[in-house]
Amino acid sequence: MGKFSRLGNDLYNGRRSINFVGRAWLWYAISGLIVVLAVLGLYFKGLNMGIEFVGGAEYKVTNVPAQGMEQSSVDDLRSAVAGTGIAAAEQPVVNTSGKDGILVQVKPVSTEESARIGDVIRQVTGVNDQDLSPTEIGPSWGKEIAKRSAIGLVVFLVLVVLFIWAYFRQWKMSVAAIVALAHDLVITIGVYALSGFEVTPATVTGLLTILGFSLYDTVVVFDKVRENTKGLRERRTTYAAQANLAVNQTLVRSVNTSIVALIPVGAILYVGAVQLGSGALKDLALALFVGMAAGAYSSIFIATPLLVQLKSTENEVKLAEKREKARNRAIDPYASVPAFTEDMPVTSAPGGVPSELDEDDEDGPVSQAPAVRRPPEAAGRGRVAPPARGPVGPSGAAGRQQPTRQARSKRGKK
Repeated sequence: MGKFSRLGNDLYNGRRSINFVGRAWLWYAISGLIVVLAVLGLYFKGLNMGIEFVGGAEYKVTNVPAQGMEQSSVDDLRSAVAGTGIAAAEQPVVNTSGKDGILVQVKPVSTEESARIGDVIRQVTGVNDQDLSPTEIGPSWGKEIAKRSAIGLVVFLVLVVLFIWAYFRQWKMSVAAIVALAHDLVITIGVYALSGFEVTPATVTGLLTILGFSLYDTVVVFDKVRENTKGLRERRTTYAAQANLAVNQTLVRSVNTSIVALIPVGAILYVGAVQLGSGALKDLALALFVGMAAGAYSSIFIATPLLVQLKSTENEVKLAEKREKARNRAIDPYASVPAFTEDMPVTSAPGGVPSELDEDDEDGPVSQAPAVRRPPEAAGRGRVAPPARGPVGPSGAAGRQQPTRQARSKRGKK
């Protein structure tokens, strides 16, 4: 944990940095692949809707002996009903009701199939015909739940947009947050389709809950982005760099929060799916577990990089990018700039080579002409010295008289 704490401190202070914003298209590709798999699962497998949404049959068993109310007996009853070979009873919902009651729910069945299921229930529980009362459940209640859930979802999204716009004063943050929420919902629903878990009212409750968790994580990151990006001109930095720093600064907090939240939810999912077999506990836990994990991912890898791309069209952000490029422009390593010293001789030749004196001047040396400054070499062109063709040998021009530099007073005289 000490190394993890030091890593978090280095990420917060900027000594270390993970390039989340610069690799935005990599994260988009990963999310796109997951979303495509989720959509394909919805298209080919579809959702396994519970009897609350499609209707079905419910068997209420009363006066069950004490040993029949134990968890092992309930599991045996569930296995027996699922083993009848009836397609509608492959995933029965079996729960205890009161001190001596059990409720068994299956999807719509025919009269003959209902009679077979009733016989199995009486055989396993050992009750009489008077203690078993089958009833039909219509899908109207489930449709009403679905309708109200859709209305609640729309109202929630509208309030999210208004809240983020009012708090941050930036509609682009609202767009990025909504995209992250849609990303989390699609992935969670796709996992339900691929896993074959039943969609119950508890599932709807879990979906609405993860929206709040995902939004909370995103708002925390956006608040740090707003704090870091104030006064880009004075800070001599760019929007993308400060947004990436904000993600790094909140990374440890996001990871710790997600782990702390996922551990108990994962325990509930294990108990509901493995030990209890089915029920509202399992449906709620799966939605929470997948949604929380997707929400932590989207707030870091989706929302902030998308926000940076949306902000990249603003004039202030563009000017900050141009200033950063100008500061980071490469300097020509071969450019020669002589250093000035007080005892540097006055010269008319570049490179500090003194000129000859005027011998015809009886009063002494003539005043030197001002130094001719060489034009600076263009920086950033990447000039490279050519490689040597071979060893240096004697030249045929070695014996010739070489030109010499003369003073200005002697130039042009013969």
